[in-house]
Formats: sequence, C-alpha cells, structure tokens
Amino acid sequence: MTHYDHLIIGGGMAADAAAHGIREQDEDASIGILGEEPTAPFPRPALSKKLWTDPDFTVENTALDTVGETGATLHPRTRVVSVDPEAHEVTTQGGETIGYGRVLVATGGRPRTLTDLPGGDRVLYYRSLTDYHRLRVLADTRPHVAVVGGGYIGTEIAAAMVGEGCRVTLLHPGEVLGGQMLPAELAARFERLFTDAGVEVRGGAKVAGGREHAAGVRLDLESGEQLEADVVVVGLGVEPAGHFLPESVERAEDGGVVVDEHLRTSAADVYAAGDVASYPDPILGRTRVEHVDNATTMGTVAGRIMAGSDETYDHTPMFYSDVLGLGYQAVGTLDASLETFVETVGEGAVAYYLDDEAVRGVLLWDLDEGVEEAKQLLARHSRPRDPADLAGSITGTTTGTTTG
Repeated sequence: MTHYDHLIIGGGMAADAAAHGIREQDEDASIGILGEEPTAPFPRPALSKKLWTDPDFTVENTALDTVGETGATLHPRTRVVSVDPEAHEVTTQGGETIGYGRVLVATGGRPRTLTDLPGGDRVLYYRSLTDYHRLRVLADTRPHVAVVGGGYIGTEIAAAMVGEGCRVTLLHPGEVLGGQMLPAELAARFERLFTDAGVEVRGGAKVAGGREHAAGVRLDLESGEQLEADVVVVGLGVEPAGHFLPESVERAEDGGVVVDEHLRTSAADVYAAGDVASYPDPILGRTRVEHVDNATTMGTVAGRIMAGSDETYDHTPMFYSDVLGLGYQAVGTLDASLETFVETVGEGAVAYYLDDEAVRGVLLWDLDEGVEEAKQLLARHSRPRDPADLAGSITGTTTGTTTG
C-alpha cells in the first residue's frame, strides 16, 4: 500500500499552496496529491479572466509547477470515495488504498448542475483547464454562446466570449444583472457594461433544462420559451465537495467542512482548506469563502500546520473580478438586500453594506486600493447611525448617496 506523510485530496490551487507550505516546514516529508482532473494544479482565476483578455498570459506560462517545486507525487484522474480516519487510509474509485500520516481535504467545490441539462461537447459546466481548452476550440468558430448564470463565472465568461467576437446571450434570474450583489445604481452600470459591449442580457430567465443536438443546444426556459445556441456555458456556483468524508467529520449547514483555527476537522489528523472549508474568520466570524486569496493563503497555512507549525489561520480574504475594463474588489458580505451607502471616489466608488449592528461588507468599484482599510472597518463590528458618515473611510471624501 502506498503511504504518504502528508496526503492532499484535491488538485487545485489550495493543494498547490499546501504542498509549498509543507515544504516550508519540512524538506523531507513525502507528499501525495490526489486530483480528479487529468491536469496538474492550475490557477483557476485565469480560466475565465487573463487567458482570454491578456495575450501575455498563456497556459504554458501560467501553469503551476507543483511537482517540480515541492517534490510531491501527483495522482491525476484519481477520485477519492472514502476516508477512514481511524485507519489513516483513503480509498479511491479505482479501488486503491492509500495510507497517510495527515490528510488535507482541498477538494473545493463541484459545479451546480441543471438536472435536465447534462454536460457534453457543447454544454460546459465551466470549472477546469479541460473546460478552458474545449471552450477555446469552440470559440474559434465565433459561435452563438449562451451563458447561464449572472455570478462571477457567468459574467466573466460572457465578457470573454464577446471579446472573442462571439454572439453572446447571458441568462440570469434577476431583474438587473448583478442586482443580488450590487446596490441598484452600480447594478445598472454593471449591466450597461455588458449591453454596450454587445451582450444580450436576459433578466428573469430561468433555465429548466435542455438538450444538446447535432447542430447545437436547445435551452428550455421555465417561462416555456426555448433558446437555440451553438454552445452553452453554465456558471451557477459550486457546492462544497466533501461528500466522501465520514459522518465523524462535522459539516456546516451549507455542506462545508467545519475546521477550527488550526484548520483541523473533528476527525484526528484530517484537515481542510480552501473553498470546501468552513472556518472561524477573526473578522467575519465562521464563514466559507470561494475565492483564490482564501484558497492559496489557507492552503499554505494548512500545509505548514500539518508539517508541525502551531500557527492559526487568521487571514481575512478579499475577492475580485475583472470584466470589460472594470475591476472590483471586496471584503465581507455583498448582499443588496442589506442597507447600502455608495460613495463616489474619483472615477470609481465604494459601497458599504450594513445591517442593524455593523458594516458587513465593502465593495471597491474600479479602485486599486483600500482592501486593508476595508478589513479594518469591518473589524470594528459597529456602524454609524447615519451610513453617510462612512464617507471617506476608505480612500477619500466625496458626495455619496444612500440606497437600499
């Protein structure tokens, strides 16, 4: 039976970071990485951003050299079906048993799927480098691409496809694109970016299912309408991928794997990091974050802890997106149902999200600076009586407007 001092389940950026973290702490320990994908760990953000928008970014110069830099042994195309914490063993779908000293669950999430729309050659539940290569081939023919979902992946892929000269239809269930996350005035500007770029944005459109056929894909909408497209890309978010873990490993309500400040689960020598982990953030409280800053920082810390460090994970992550010339960064909760205050700062803006007790989130719209100031503001766990008093908290003082 193969045995590793440190076994990492998952082949994404958290896994790469963890392998590096282990090596920071221990030069000699054996490291195994079990990844479902046929490829080595790869920077996922580039799959919907820079690989489409920046000619200096290629697969070759963006790829991570996890094996070369850490000496880890990579097992691609390997799906784990169970973990036995008492025996310190995992079992793969192929029937192999692999032993470990300590194991890290860094499986991220599985794309949410539509029951009546299976993936196929022209229907992509976009997540992996394999998906990127397939979409790159399809995009070269300048097809009509229907994008399902108005979140991060959906909007980034819609922007990428229209940039490739494709006809793009973006379907989302809200009234205004980004309306669930952005204050009304910013959501209106966000949607206008896409319509001005030539994207057909169809709000209030819920996809019930569909079928791939020889000439393309038919989407069936809940309204009874049908939409024909050459290619469909679905971006409906992900669900934490911890289904193979035993009941002894505690789960959060959303399915995330619960860890403590040392990234330990409730099972001995089983750790979790990245998108799958529900952790006690020092500012935000217990949360689960599906963004690269968290995956790489938490992965590195998890690796060091597994290899003997006594540190805690005390990083509050940020997240970001870049579409059609707009870049935005944020910390905390972006929920348009909260009270919001929007402050104009130069050509950009800062949006503050508040509940009855505190500022819960900060959005930096088209601004390069302010993330650390935003964290400091959230860490106060308080709010002013008048949200307008927040003006100037991040990068300057200008006239703001209260919405929501």
